[in-house]
Amino acid sequence: MLGIGIFGATGRIGKLLIEALQKDKEANLSCVYVRNELQYSIPQGVLVTNDISVFLESSDLIIDFSSPEATKLLLDTAIDKVQRPIVIGTTGLDKMQQDLMIVASQKMPILYASNMSKGIVVLNKLVQIVSSTLKDSDIEIVEVHHREKKDSPSGTALRLAKTCAEARELDINKVRISGRDGMIGKRSKDEIAVMALRGGDVVGRHSVGFYLDGEYIELIHNATSRMTFANGAIDVGKWLVKQKNGLYSIEDALTT
Repeated sequence: MLGIGIFGATGRIGKLLIEALQKDKEANLSCVYVRNELQYSIPQGVLVTNDISVFLESSDLIIDFSSPEATKLLLDTAIDKVQRPIVIGTTGLDKMQQDLMIVASQKMPILYASNMSKGIVVLNKLVQIVSSTLKDSDIEIVEVHHREKKDSPSGTALRLAKTCAEARELDINKVRISGRDGMIGKRSKDEIAVMALRGGDVVGRHSVGFYLDGEYIELIHNATSRMTFANGAIDVGKWLVKQKNGLYSIEDALTT
């Protein structure tokens, strides 16, 4: 039985991971890391600790849905003390934290995905095909999330935008915009817009539109339950523990 440690156990996905693991036949919950106090009950026999080294030592696999700062602390400790396969679903990571994942992946297998949905993997593939085929289309990406989401645009929207840009051999950092206001002039040819909406309890909605004269295509993915992300993380984690050291994506896990 694969023992999984949850880093970020007090968050929304962390709680769902604990629930999902109670029903899993191939993995169980071995340990949870909490900085202060756990406000809900967990299965008897599961270790609760605020010591990251102990947390790592007590788990075969780590799943991390925490914060950028906490993810950095986890990776620093894993690099220096205890190496374990780690699935990271934390969003809003900056370049330094992303570079740290690369360093850590030299010592342990790490899978990073801003979205653990299998449907998003398919959407990303479709986006690549349409972007490269309809090269004259105007690309507009809109994402909608709940009012509590702190980072914007979402990591998934940025990933979709990057896929669109790469399909056209464009530098996403030069063509992406994330807002329009006032007399800004007409839309540029290569512009890729990524707009974010926040409200209510929306789990996640991503729309990628390809607009031409006389017609348009819109590809839409709706997440209706956060359990999708929890189950997805557990599934790719089972795959990750069998891999060599390196940095992997969810596409790697689902296509090999």
